[in-house]
Amino acid sequence: MDLPIPILIRGGRVIDPIRSLDAVGDVLVRGDRVACISDTPLPQKGTRVVDASGCIVCPGLIDPHVHLREPGGERKESIRTGAEAAIAGGFTTIACMPNTVPALDLASLVDFVRLKAAEAGLARVRVVGAATVGRAGERLAPMGAMARAGAVGFSDDGVGIASAAMMRSVLQTCQSIHRPFMQHCQEPTLTVGAVMHEGSMAAKLGLTGWPAVAEEIMLARDVQLNADIGCRYHAQHLSSGGSVEILRAALAKGYSVSAEASPHHLLLTDAACDGWNTVAKINPPLRSASDVQSLREAVADGTIAVLATDHAPHTESEKSMDFGSAPFGCIGLETAVGMYGLALVKSGAMQWPSVIERMTVGPARLLGLLEEGFGRLFEGGPADITILNPSSEWKVDVQTFRSRSRNCPFTDFTGYGRPIATIVGGRVFDLQTSWWSEAGQP
Repeated sequence: MDLPIPILIRGGRVIDPIRSLDAVGDVLVRGDRVACISDTPLPQKGTRVVDASGCIVCPGLIDPHVHLREPGGERKESIRTGAEAAIAGGFTTIACMPNTVPALDLASLVDFVRLKAAEAGLARVRVVGAATVGRAGERLAPMGAMARAGAVGFSDDGVGIASAAMMRSVLQTCQSIHRPFMQHCQEPTLTVGAVMHEGSMAAKLGLTGWPAVAEEIMLARDVQLNADIGCRYHAQHLSSGGSVEILRAALAKGYSVSAEASPHHLLLTDAACDGWNTVAKINPPLRSASDVQSLREAVADGTIAVLATDHAPHTESEKSMDFGSAPFGCIGLETAVGMYGLALVKSGAMQWPSVIERMTVGPARLLGLLEEGFGRLFEGGPADITILNPSSEWKVDVQTFRSRSRNCPFTDFTGYGRPIATIVGGRVFDLQTSWWSEAGQP
């Protein structure tokens, strides 16, 4: 069997945040491993050269919060199409959420996702299993068995665990099996019938408002419940400046807590819902400009250490329903780099190395992947690499997306920064071609 042609990534700005590496150089890939990283040019004879001049070469991006909809919702997204969208967005690894039909609450379903992802042969897909049976919040799911099958974490994403007693049991179980718990912070009695942020826009549209305190109360409760347990507790898609303050206080006390922010909460406010725009109907909802600013500051100073898209595909017919009936959620894998660049780099809040850290080291640490070499770029490590043009400005066109859905709130936005190649286990997906070309292929 012929060995794959070595890949020489020539002349890029090589960034590995975990080692504070930021230098122009070459990266040589042999097979599925990084063979050499050099600040002087490497011989190119016998290699396939990928020109990275003017571009950033960094660890493969990781998204720890993605909805792939399979099983049960393949009309919206499948494991294959979601993995394609991930590759197109520069992501080498994604973690899929368990709110499928049926919910991912059994080891056999973790195996199902793993096998389907392996068959697709695109981005790596890890599973976040359901913490309770059917995500109903009433009985613990077999988390130990799911962890042994490969689940990297647990969540009842889409709903918060309302019972404090059940939440305590979940945290204790996750701690005992060394897996993180990822909470959707929503106190349900405060959000009955709520469809958007509680404020003047909701009043204008005649819609039931969703108070920020519904998120903040559950986050504060969980932090206190976990204080003596010490589970890796992670708050998903924060939307509120008040939540940021709770998180800051918990971190100052040394509690085991982390959080993520999503592109839409860093760029959009509830004004996007004007005209009953269902594409802007998101859970948790888009909030005020001051909330957006608080979230940006928290990402910039490291209080929020993880960036995650919460990619949530829905069909056009579903999003065409009236605002109250339409489902929550928007897609984000294929626009993430450009939207993070717009919100955090072009705004002056951060520089690219720190943004990349939030998209690599932060998610890898959360999911326990650093130990496997992911989220890092080093000699001998896995050849999962993202190459991106940090100053590329491009218009979002949903008709070019690999995702099966089109519910993107950034249509016609101008992104800042764009991936040009995604490398997974030494396989090169050239994103600048009309159809991806892979390593060793024309």
